[in-house]
Amino acid sequence: MMKRWQKFWRLSGYERGIVLEAAGGLLATWLGLRLAGFRRWKSVLAWLVPSVNTAARKQTASQRESAELIARMEAAAARNVFFGTNCLEQSLVLWWLLRRLGIAAELRIGARKALDRFEAHAWVEVDSAALNDANAEHRHFVPFDGPISPLEARTD
Repeated sequence: MMKRWQKFWRLSGYERGIVLEAAGGLLATWLGLRLAGFRRWKSVLAWLVPSVNTAARKQTASQRESAELIARMEAAAARNVFFGTNCLEQSLVLWWLLRRLGIAAELRIGARKALDRFEAHAWVEVDSAALNDANAEHRHFVPFDGPISPLEARTD
């Protein structure tokens, strides 16, 4: 535990701020998903950030570096919080942090069927490159292209 605190205090003030924001965001998202559900919680997070025109903006090199730094700090926070988090919670928080800084990030959710089990995975993309998926796990999932609608709403 002491080594974790030493690592934390060796970070720059900016990096410590990101870690603290990420830890708070992870806790809020953990609770928000359980109390409000995915759609409502994502709407709350989207409401908390300025709109970013993702279609018209290409990221500069410095914005890409900032996005990568934020992803590393958020991943460190996720590894060190006192509760377990999953890819959806981590991706929602990273998406929120990046969009707060005006970085055009997209939340992606994909699915696959493996050994008669349905599995899902979430990740964040900036300029069509996965940011928080170091093992390229997202390549094994088919991303949803559009909004997800409940089965009851479909008229197929």
